[in-house]
Amino acid sequence: MAGVNKVILIGNIGKDPEIKSFENNRVANFSLATSETRKNKSTGERTTYTEWHSIAVWGPLVEIVEKYLRKGSQIYLEGKLRTRSWDGNDGTKRYTTEIVADSFTMLGKAPIEGGSNTPPAQASENETSTKGESLPDDDLPF
Repeated sequence: MAGVNKVILIGNIGKDPEIKSFENNRVANFSLATSETRKNKSTGERTTYTEWHSIAVWGPLVEIVEKYLRKGSQIYLEGKLRTRSWDGNDGTKRYTTEIVADSFTMLGKAPIEGGSNTPPAQASENETSTKGESLPDDDLPF
């Protein structure tokens, strides 16, 4: 039987995404904070616990991340867990586990710097871009 590797998160971006370019590809890396509140049964106090996740976005989604996502943006994200390793400067093997995003949806108000561009509501790897194109109402495909 095949396994399932699926992660679904709703959280806030912890710092502006960092974009790196390689020979034929680009990646956007950022941290995502998810929080939950629990009530202490004995004292009745509410305590908030925050978990930080490392996110990697590859391919065409990097352009959307670069243009619209900023520190504090709230997003709904779907992806998969990946663990990678490398040799550190001291020669020891190092590991990290991150979430590779397949798609995300921007929630709430997006902090957009300059301009009045409206961000796309959803973005996914399989989506084709229609930059600057719009269909007249009478040409809708349904």
